[in-house]
Amino acid sequence: MASSPLDDSIFAQLRQPLDPKVLAERENAVTERIQGQSEKARQRESELIDINSSRPVTVSSVRVIGANNTRHSFLQRIFQPLLDRNQPGAGPYTLRDALTEIGTAVDKLNRLDIFHQPISTYIDRPDQTEATSTPTDHNVFVTVRERGRYTIRTGTEAGTLEGSAYLNVVLRNLFGGAESLNANASLGTRTRSAYNAYYDTPIFSNPDLRWEIGGQASSTLKPWASHEEALKGGSTRILWQTRPGHRHDFTYSGFWRQITGLAEKASPTVRTDAGDSFKSSITHTWTNDTRDIPMMPSRGYLFKTISEIAGLGPLAGDVAFGKFEMDSQVALPVPVPGIKGDSGISFTAGLRGGLLFPLTLAGESSPSQSRLNDRFQLGGPTDVRGFRLNGLGPHDGEDSVGGDVYAAGGASLYFPLPRTGKDTPLRLQAFINGGRLLALNDTRKGDSKDQAMDSSEVARSVRQTVAELFNGLPSCAAGIGLVYAHPAARFEVNFSLPLVVRKGEEGRKGLSFGVGLTFL
Repeated sequence: MASSPLDDSIFAQLRQPLDPKVLAERENAVTERIQGQSEKARQRESELIDINSSRPVTVSSVRVIGANNTRHSFLQRIFQPLLDRNQPGAGPYTLRDALTEIGTAVDKLNRLDIFHQPISTYIDRPDQTEATSTPTDHNVFVTVRERGRYTIRTGTEAGTLEGSAYLNVVLRNLFGGAESLNANASLGTRTRSAYNAYYDTPIFSNPDLRWEIGGQASSTLKPWASHEEALKGGSTRILWQTRPGHRHDFTYSGFWRQITGLAEKASPTVRTDAGDSFKSSITHTWTNDTRDIPMMPSRGYLFKTISEIAGLGPLAGDVAFGKFEMDSQVALPVPVPGIKGDSGISFTAGLRGGLLFPLTLAGESSPSQSRLNDRFQLGGPTDVRGFRLNGLGPHDGEDSVGGDVYAAGGASLYFPLPRTGKDTPLRLQAFINGGRLLALNDTRKGDSKDQAMDSSEVARSVRQTVAELFNGLPSCAAGIGLVYAHPAARFEVNFSLPLVVRKGEEGRKGLSFGVGLTFL
């Protein structure tokens, strides 16, 4: 059939490619129409909720669908507050109250780490023909999808002068109450072997209150002090999160430690502490962390304290001390003129310090001197950069023997890399950091030095050593480098230049590589 001139003109237009501008305009128009309809739907939903928010409701039932391996009694504790509001004398209960309670319960399910996200909820009114139903009755349906019962990971890790291979096995929801068993094994060059297994369970179905118990055994080479340390023992702890980012950790631990495998060049200090010791201690850790990205924050702050008491009163063992550490950090975004919103440039500053106070063991008359196992170490690519690993503080010959009091601080400025954008976890950094690590001063004179210090002399020595921290410039270094913030760890490659190095300490000029969870 012959075509008309009008048909030919239509076919000609269809054969011609669309103008990119016209195509873009059509796509934008369709997108705006869809977004407008979605926005209208959301507004309508919000209006309906607002209109009915004060309407009285009764939650007649809660059904969790898909939790095939989770105990009914465990889930009942989570959703019981919803059903308790139906009791006489509980007061008025509105739709808004019900939605708040449902949201709280679903948030707990999310934080138990046994279900995939997101968890969907659905509220429906029961059949009004049922004899027991009332006009205010509502049924709540929660649909979940359980995570796998186990995870096995293997791999290798590399750090400064260290490499290792590891195996990690996690068993989830062992008895239907969000219990987990986490077992790890690793072999490496510095940590020759490490094995640990910990059992963890929420208390009363509360993901913010957990109990953990487990044990570990390890053998670690410590070349900076010419020995190898063997460690065997266990611990139990309660973790209590009072609000997001705010947590308490109460721990009891008992560990047998052995300083062994001494090198030929081991110093007299290391040889004196060689052999066995047993530490029995209780520890409280308090953490308040509001940082947006802990590995490389751009805003927020961290304040953390660790308090440990060993060998005091009923705590058995052959070492006794009080140990306190504080760690703080603040992060601020840096605005740039001409750039709206986040520029990707941020500034962080951190300060940390610690004190070890010798105490008196039961049956003894004077405090015992601190051991190499318990003293602080400072220096390396994950704290005070620009110094060898544990290169700051007291040394005996070539051995770093640690100290009883320390203070360290640092500041860093982060920049996004050109052409990579501010949303990538890779940054350039410029930093300066420093610190001091001291052993307790013996303030006695003459023949009294041949006897052990009493408690008052130890207290005076601690005060004078703390004052000595601020006498003169600290050992410090500056540098530039690359930082990659992976969710599991932070990686740094830096060029460092020591600026102040005290006598006996070991600076390190040049490139260094660090892997860790916390950095100055």
